[in-house]
Amino acid sequence: MSNGQATDAPRARTVQDYIDMRPTWPDGTPIASTPMTGMQWLIWSLAAAGKFFEGLVVFMTGIALPLISRQFHLDAGQGGIVGAATLFGILIGAISLGGLSDIFGRKRMFVVEMLIFMVFLAILTVVPGYWPLVICLFFTGVALGCDYPTAHMIISESTPSAKRGQLVIAAFAFQAVGALVGTGVGWLVLQADPALDAWHWMFATALLPGLIVTVWRFYITESASWLFVRGHHEKAEAMARRLLRRNPQFPKEIKLERVETHSEKPNYGALFNRRNMRATILASVPWFLQDLSTYGIGIFTPTLLAAAFGGAPDHVRSTSDIITKDILAAKGSALITSMLLVGITFAVILADRMGRIRLQVFGFAGCALGLLVASCSVYADGFGKIFLIFAGVMLFNFMTDLGPNAQTYLLAGEVFPTAIRGSGAGFAAAFAKVGAVLTAFMFPILLKGIGQQALLLILVATSLLGAWVTWAYRIETTGVNLDTIGTEPLAPNVPANAVAVPS
Repeated sequence: MSNGQATDAPRARTVQDYIDMRPTWPDGTPIASTPMTGMQWLIWSLAAAGKFFEGLVVFMTGIALPLISRQFHLDAGQGGIVGAATLFGILIGAISLGGLSDIFGRKRMFVVEMLIFMVFLAILTVVPGYWPLVICLFFTGVALGCDYPTAHMIISESTPSAKRGQLVIAAFAFQAVGALVGTGVGWLVLQADPALDAWHWMFATALLPGLIVTVWRFYITESASWLFVRGHHEKAEAMARRLLRRNPQFPKEIKLERVETHSEKPNYGALFNRRNMRATILASVPWFLQDLSTYGIGIFTPTLLAAAFGGAPDHVRSTSDIITKDILAAKGSALITSMLLVGITFAVILADRMGRIRLQVFGFAGCALGLLVASCSVYADGFGKIFLIFAGVMLFNFMTDLGPNAQTYLLAGEVFPTAIRGSGAGFAAAFAKVGAVLTAFMFPILLKGIGQQALLLILVATSLLGAWVTWAYRIETTGVNLDTIGTEPLAPNVPANAVAVPS
């Protein structure tokens, strides 16, 4: 091959070069794609599990919220705090812990975040009151916030460039799986135990799988790319050999080039210098705008459906009334949430083919259309009203996971140099969660104050703004060798890969 990556040429390479290398057949022809090792699949699986828990906890809270509100006699503001607690924790975790992976390593934070999550999830299953509940939801969010940049990096820095988009989004897809499972578990628990305190059992269902994931995270490799930019060349080579262990072994030897690549200091100030500002805007602002609508619609879909079915939870007259409506809304929510899986499936297929930017712009436009359809439900009654809400929100869920929900996450972990990638992705996730927290807290208040249509039209406008910002600050990263990010400027839609990537 002309790029020299199909053979064991005796020259020093970067970590990503070795990950991207393809073995050859006896006649010298390279195989079609870079084969994944067992360690690479283990890393991917454990990262996917983290996204699963996020979807599970955040969306399960939407099912549990009517029960919690009734049990603790919460007003709209307090209900908003419960809905926003996990998201605010994600914000704090992403900005405070996510960046620590640039200092202490990807693996260490990957383990720490899961330990924090398990401690507060266990407490959450027995909390007796409102404030202990809020505190536990907040700290589970802190753990999930750390996972935003860390999970992305631990996949992207250990997998082939040509498959990176597909693998990162496929892991991210488990957020939608978790959301669907969360709504399904909520419905099953309510069927088995139709009581106000049944929400404790909803969260308890995550304890055993969470424990399994926590234990396995101790056994993965540290990011060789991170070790290399920190100057630990021998450790980087050892981790790369362990990561790429195969039978038969390929590549047979790993020798990393000894050059100074740590050009950025791991701090948030570097994100706003002239070199990185465009990347920071692209990674942060569209994600913020996307979260305004995605989390508002996702968390409060049961509430919207309950209203469409004829009455909101705070207007019910008995406990059985609220449980019956919550079960009905959970069924509808599960159906709507299933479209997230359809959308993310298309994102997995298309991310490395069509490119991140085009999918994100197209997805934002589709989100606006879906929300516009849902807003028209105020002009209908009965079946027509329910149909427009279902059709609009299902279209929204499909388009958001095809486009901005998946692509903003993917881009945030790709556009920054390795030395500050954790800080950059962490800042972007935290900035995005400002939008999620605002939506979760304000949505029930605004829904009551200005009405469903006005609120949905505001979200239509933010979706269109997201499409414009994406295009105006576009940087295409499809197929880029991440070790070359930062070695030269990234131009709009022009990958800055100094090393050719196998096709």
